[in-house]
Amino acid sequence: MGDRPILFSAEMVRAILDGRKTQTRRVMKVQPWPDALVTVEHYHETVIDRHGDMQPGKEIFGAHWDDGEYGLRCPYGAPGDTLWVRESLYIWGRWRKDGLRKNGLPSWRFEEVGQRADPDPDLGLIGSAHVRHLLKFWLRPSIHMPRWASRITLRITDVLVERLHEITEDDALAEGVTPLDYAAHHVAARCGARIAFEQLWNTINGPGAWEANPWVWVISFEKVMP
Repeated sequence: MGDRPILFSAEMVRAILDGRKTQTRRVMKVQPWPDALVTVEHYHETVIDRHGDMQPGKEIFGAHWDDGEYGLRCPYGAPGDTLWVRESLYIWGRWRKDGLRKNGLPSWRFEEVGQRADPDPDLGLIGSAHVRHLLKFWLRPSIHMPRWASRITLRITDVLVERLHEITEDDALAEGVTPLDYAAHHVAARCGARIAFEQLWNTINGPGAWEANPWVWVISFEKVMP
């Protein structure tokens, strides 16, 4: 069983914690042809032996198309594997004097006291108000979260490959988005979860990302109790 990291925004972390998000879509690094027939399963990679002949290699889990001529390992694992969530986290600590620099001035180093993967850290957990006043807090990007600091572990239940536009209304809800209320030309309107997901996708991946309609990994998961 594999155990791999995966990044989520604060909004999607909250959706996971609330039980609203059970799917995630990620763009495939190698794109099949627009009309390809893609199969997701365990299969053997083709390798070239020392005689220049093609031989079946080790078994991997991923997608292949064009009668197996092209394939791609799933970077997120297979059903049964686990994913640990990386998210932005608070770091706190204090500056300590650490000798003198060459110019005679004191040098300082930062002594980390703790980390907490929580959008609103409970400062009461780390001492008195006087101690908290002396500590420095800042947010560390999710990419730098260590494994031990992760508070959410997910178990993969299914892996599919499809074009982005194939997402359904139910799938969009499983992505953790909710229908949006907005006003257009002074007329109140309501859009579905699928349109809300389209807006979220463009926000994360940039303008025109939805229109590109790429092939994506569809990872379904369940939360593992700590």
